Formats: sequence, C-alpha cells, structure tokens
Amino acid sequence: MKYQITINSANTVDEIEEYWTNEDYVKLLEKFDYPDAADADPSTLRELLFMAISDFEPRDAAVVVLEYKLSEDLNEGQIQQISNDMFLDKVCEEYPEIGLHAKLFHINQLLFKAYNGKFPNAKATIVTLTIAPLESENEIQLTKEYVLKLLSKGLSDGNLIKRLFDHAMNENAPFPEAEDVLWDLTTTDNLNYTILTSEYWLNKEDIIASEFEGILEIPAEAE
Repeated sequence: MKYQITINSANTVDEIEEYWTNEDYVKLLEKFDYPDAADADPSTLRELLFMAISDFEPRDAAVVVLEYKLSEDLNEGQIQQISNDMFLDKVCEEYPEIGLHAKLFHINQLLFKAYNGKFPNAKATIVTLTIAPLESENEIQLTKEYVLKLLSKGLSDGNLIKRLFDHAMNENAPFPEAEDVLWDLTTTDNLNYTILTSEYWLNKEDIIASEFEGILEIPAEAE
C-alpha cells in the first residue's frame, strides 16, 4: 500500500508542559511536605512545587518523583540506583527498558527545571506530518509501527531507529518496539499526524526529505 508522506514541521523541545497535571502537582506538593496544596491557586502550583523541591537534596527529590511515577514499574533498589545515575547520564535515553524512557524523560526534565540544570538536559522531538494514501482502498488505521515504517525512506541511514531496528523498519516484519520508541501518536482526521519521541531516537537532522512516498506492507502476524 502506497502513501505520500509530507513532513510539515520538526521541533526540538525540553519539556511537554501538559504532561504534568494540576492533580500531579498537588500530590507531589504533599509528598514534599507542602501543606494545603489542594487549596492553592492552580496557576501557582508548578512554581510552588519548584520551591518545595528546592528544600530537598536533589537525589532525595529524585527518589520522591521516581516513586510517585514509577513505583509500579521499579523496586526500591532500582529507584535508588536511577536517582544516583540521573546526575551523570541521561537515564531517560540509556535505561535498558525503553518502555520507561518517556516517563523518565518527564521526570528528568521536571527536576532539571526545578534545580536550574543540576540534572542533564534531555530533549524530545515533535514531528507533524501528513500521510495520504495513494490508493483508495488504503483505509487501515495507522499505528505507531506503521508510521515508523512509512518514515523510513525520509530518514538518514545514521538514524538510531533504522540502525537498531533495520529489519523491522524495512521488511515485512513485526515491530513491537515501535510502541515504546514513539511516545505518542495523535491525529484528528487520519491524515495529519503528530508524533512525539526522544531526540535520542529521532532528531531534526535525521529527517533528510520533506516529501516522499512510502510503501506499507502489513506484517504477516498483524493480518
């Protein structure tokens, strides 16, 4: 099945502000011993959280936020180890379980902002694109896996996704890792899409074509 892909924009960002909700801020403020957080003006919650966090040592603060977001995924020892590693490396890029990269990115950047750069600064990439079918019968719903496969021809050979997952990206083979490589895929019309991922996986320089055709072969196991 053939598609015309048009890259409309590609931007590098250091946080996704809407990821953290007011409810998150209130719960975190409580964990950082701030009283009556629920009664505070919602527009001040983020600033109040940064003030509350600053009263804690950075490693202790990292443990609190990691436990809040990842207590169901990691044990106490793993959380302690990550809280130490976060000062030295971009754990959100290097942690072996790529399914945790997105949450680790958001945690890292919250701490980076709160401590004015004491943690490494990680980046994310947001790409908006149009994927138009060239054959009328192409009425399938595009998943993260299919979108990545269609992007392949527009990415440089040096792109990390293509290097690590060459077979899955370029052959009729399942690509389950795509669910974790792309953090988010949204569309309102099944034509124009927005994807969010780590700069580690995809940076603006990896995109070498703004318009190109892609051929999608549905993996046998998905049919």
